[in-house]
Amino acid sequence: QVQFVESGGGLVQPGGSLRLSCTASGFIFGIYEMNWFRQVPGRERELVATISSSGGSTNYADSAKGRFTISRDNDKNSLYLQMNSLKPEDTAVYYCHATFRGRVYWGQGTPVTVSS
Repeated sequence: QVQFVESGGGLVQPGGSLRLSCTASGFIFGIYEMNWFRQVPGRERELVATISSSGGSTNYADSAKGRFTISRDNDKNSLYLQMNSLKPEDTAVYYCHATFRGRVYWGQGTPVTVSS
């Protein structure tokens, strides 16, 4: 049974930081490409950052470049997203996402609100 435990979301002031975590079980975490998506109500889910199975390659949406860092610890079956210099437009529900050869798994989402 695939399960994700996401944490780290919450309310933060503009310019602040948050670190999202996603701990997975029920599949071979270390062979999956992992991603962070986010979604605002009424809008399509947006890919924020991607990390290869080994962690050696990362990619970011333009909106995240220079502010967000994706990382993973395969020994702990965990995915992370360090978010710095947060802006109100970063407000969304953030989802971890796993994919390997057509198999896709989604986390339950953790909400992030950036507001003063």
